Amino acid sequence: MTALDPTAERAQRPPAEVRYADELAKLAADDTDPRPPGWALSLRAARRFILGDPAAGIRRKFVGDPSLIDRALVALATSRGLMLVGEPGTAKSLLSELLAAAISGDSTLTIQGGAATTEDQIRYSWNYALLVADGPSPRALVPAPLLRGMAQGRVVRFEEITRCPLEVQDCLLSPLSDRVLAVPELPGADAMVFAREGFNVIATANTRDRGVNEMSAALKRRFNFETVFPIPDLGTELELVEAEAGELLRRSGVAVPPRRDVLEVLVTTFRELRTGLTERGDAMERLSSVMSTAEAVSVAHAVGLRGWFLRGEAGDAADVVACLAGTAAKDDAEDLARLRRYLEQQVSRRSGAQWRALHDARHLLPG
Repeated sequence: MTALDPTAERAQRPPAEVRYADELAKLAADDTDPRPPGWALSLRAARRFILGDPAAGIRRKFVGDPSLIDRALVALATSRGLMLVGEPGTAKSLLSELLAAAISGDSTLTIQGGAATTEDQIRYSWNYALLVADGPSPRALVPAPLLRGMAQGRVVRFEEITRCPLEVQDCLLSPLSDRVLAVPELPGADAMVFAREGFNVIATANTRDRGVNEMSAALKRRFNFETVFPIPDLGTELELVEAEAGELLRRSGVAVPPRRDVLEVLVTTFRELRTGLTERGDAMERLSSVMSTAEAVSVAHAVGLRGWFLRGEAGDAADVVACLAGTAAKDDAEDLARLRRYLEQQVSRRSGAQWRALHDARHLLPG
């Protein structure tokens, strides 16, 4: 699927260049600042696209340190790639998508890293019917995201790069350093693909995956590393969860918005279970599972779906308990017991109708 594919608008989650096509077009039309070679927008216009500009009707799409965006854009304007690292659920993938959409107008040149990822899935493969019939030729070549990005001068996204074996990661060395990709099977000029202006690579890696397949020192030198941190304050995280969950619920056919008081309980619960500290600063057990903002949005979405399609309402704190179990018990069976102790010991001390409902619904946890 490409950004121009008309079926993208009917997708469950269209790419950023489709979701925000009007904003990108407006920014491009008004953009008089100098642009790096091959870029669709200037750095300042790309920054406005990601961080928002209320006066121009551009919504904020990433909640985080604005200086991170500045550093990321500058890095991508150089010959070095950009590596985004951080805890799971800190919107690294979203940020890479927004950066690619702003710079190239296309965020779909994406490699999903994993233990089974091969160099063919990164660089190129062959149409074996044509290969057998005609031998190696450009017509038989099947370009993968890296070759397409180099040939077209676009940003390539490499998700979860440290999930790939080391030797597979290192196929990026020559494209990032010499800006060339060899295709030794082809003769003459076709044997080398030289990167056009605008090409670069954004990679992401979870800090929890450090040591799974540690990057080589040679590859690390070809990236600028930036850490994406969790949202620091409750109010900002609450607004983000409310906005994202509300959009997901609308797309899911739910006619009522999520309740603010329920979301406040949900987000506070996530923050406390994530950090091991209550709002009062008291130490408590933290969960080993990822209690990220992205997970909070997913639970808020599930709460709204449960309330609307089962009872015709927005969802309440009891739904939060029912939906939390699948988030809490992923990595460690003891996490479910920790969650139960949190509901029994910490939530019981809180005042407010939704906190009381959360405590009263603790029996909905399985086991």
